[in-house]
Amino acid sequence: MSISDNPLVYSTEGGRIKAVEPTVTRPKGDGIVRIQKQTAGRKGKGVSVISGINLDDNELTKLAAELKKRCGCGGSVKDGMIEIQGDKRDLLKELLEQKGFKVKFSGG
Repeated sequence: MSISDNPLVYSTEGGRIKAVEPTVTRPKGDGIVRIQKQTAGRKGKGVSVISGINLDDNELTKLAAELKKRCGCGGSVKDGMIEIQGDKRDLLKELLEQKGFKVKFSGG
């Protein structure tokens, strides 16, 4: 391993160098939140996938935590989409509409 492979962390001229983290930008949606059921690649277990929410990652994580708590199930946030375990589409639509989002079902 050569010195050129390591990123610069300190310089005598400027002090500690802070690494610039790349920012992830998601494309802006049309303002409609979409909920769909997915089972592909999940060994037959269904999840409700919520997409189209224009929030930053922290707010998206907080919203996902609230939805999981209200639905009484697990889930996660991946690539700007919220995944809630099980087929909870009707309950999720009701909860999101109470928060002021315009919600549609998509997929089958």
